[in-house]
Amino acid sequence: MTKTIMLIHGAWLNSKGWENWKARYEAKGYTVVTPDWPGDEGDPADLRAKPRKQLAKSGQRAIIANYERLIRALPEAPILIGHSLGGVITQHLLDRGLGVAGVAIDPAPTPGVPLGPQAIISALPVLGDPFSGGKVISMTRQFFKTRFAQGLPENMKDDHFARYIVPTAGKVYWDGVIGALPINWKNPARAPLLLIAGGKDLIADASMTKAIFNKQKRAPSVTEFKLYPARCHWTCAEPGWEEVADFALDWALKNARAANVTALTSQAA
Repeated sequence: MTKTIMLIHGAWLNSKGWENWKARYEAKGYTVVTPDWPGDEGDPADLRAKPRKQLAKSGQRAIIANYERLIRALPEAPILIGHSLGGVITQHLLDRGLGVAGVAIDPAPTPGVPLGPQAIISALPVLGDPFSGGKVISMTRQFFKTRFAQGLPENMKDDHFARYIVPTAGKVYWDGVIGALPINWKNPARAPLLLIAGGKDLIADASMTKAIFNKQKRAPSVTEFKLYPARCHWTCAEPGWEEVADFALDWALKNARAANVTALTSQAA
C-alpha cells in the first residue's frame, strides 16, 4: 500500500492552503507532497502584494503536465486528492493512468458537464472580462466572505483570507470554456475515484459534482459520491475539515489499486 499522498490545490490558493491536511496526514505516517502551480509559490501576502506576471501564462494543460511530471518522479504511485480546480486536475491525472486512487473535492467545472447556476455566477467576475485570459486576477475580500468561504465563522474570515488567498491566472478559467481537455469517462486505466460535494457550495454546485459522478461512474473502477449538506466551498479549511480529510484518506486506502498498476503511456498534454 502506498504511503505517499499528493494534495492538489485549485485557483486562488497555493500549497499553503493544505497546511492542516499535510500535517494531519504526516502525523499518520504518510509522505505528503503539495506542489504549487508554476508562478504561485511563496507566501500568499507577498503574492497578493506583488503578483507574478508569469502566472498569467499558467493554463490547465501546462499545470496538468507539471503535476504528471512530478508524479512520475515519485518513488511510488501516490493517492491524489484535489480541491476545486485541483479536483479537475485530479480527474485528468487519473485519466492518464496515474495514482492509486483519487479524491476530487468540490471539483470546478469539468469538461463535458454543464455548469451549475452558482458556478456561472461565481465565474462571472473573471469570464465577464474578455481580456482576463491574459491577466493575473485577484479575489476580493468580499467575494471570499460571501461566496468562497461563506460557511466560515465571521470572526475567522479576515484571517483566512490573509493567510491563504493568492492571485490566480484568468487563463485557467478560459481553458475550461475554450478547448478544454476531454476526459475519457469509460477509461479502464482510471484508478478508483471519490467525488465530494458541499451542499452549500457557491463555487462548484453540488448538483454539478453529482453530474460529474454520473459521467465518471461509467468507468469500470470504483466511483463513489459523498455529499456534506452543510459545507461550503471552503470545506478543506472551515471547522470540521478533519472529518472530510479523514473520510477522504480512509476511502482512498480502502479502494486503492495496487501501486504497480499504471498506464503504459501518457496522453499528450
